[in-house]
Amino acid sequence: MAHVVAEPCFDCKYTDCVVVCPVDCFYEGAQMLYIHPEECIDCEACVPECPVEAIFHEDNLPDDWKEFTSLNAEEAPKCPVITEKKTALEGESCTPAKK
Repeated sequence: MAHVVAEPCFDCKYTDCVVVCPVDCFYEGAQMLYIHPEECIDCEACVPECPVEAIFHEDNLPDDWKEFTSLNAEEAPKCPVITEKKTALEGESCTPAKK
């Protein structure tokens, strides 16, 4: 089992989560981050760090976002690993981070 980055990350790409990951399983796509399911150790360190609540354990992923499980698995290997915090993308469809 692994954690999954879902819809709220799209067009936002906050990277607060990547700095707490002990196994560097986050990958940076053009519009969002992905978690590599074979590298994630389910430590949940990333979950409270996500300002848009986009990270879910795959068993708790809302039904509307179930496709993000396979999307993370398919896209993570194609993208570069990310381990350092960057400026958020905050594109047009991004819901701003909660304060």
